[in-house]
Amino acid sequence: MQVVEPITHIRRDERGVAWIDDSNTKVIEVAMDHVAYGWNAQEIHAAHPHLSLGAIHAALSYYHDHKVQLDEQMERQLENYRKLRAEAPGQLKRESLEKRLGAK
Repeated sequence: MQVVEPITHIRRDERGVAWIDDSNTKVIEVAMDHVAYGWNAQEIHAAHPHLSLGAIHAALSYYHDHKVQLDEQMERQLENYRKLRAEAPGQLKRESLEKRLGAK
């Protein structure tokens, strides 16, 4: 009889947010590095040396198992960032920056 071991390293908090166990890193943070930069587990490990390769692989597995939900969450976070940035006072617009650079 074959025994299947469950994926370890991932825990969910009371809100359902997935975290890499024994760290202060959310699974979505690792997923963002993977999606945004195209990084593999070794490259993510270089950026986050406090995480083991096993934990990173577990986070990537969790991401792929929950890809639709996490991709939607990443898109909402990006839209929220864009909205907040656009609403922030004193934001330098591209046109203003180009005018400043052209004036020099």
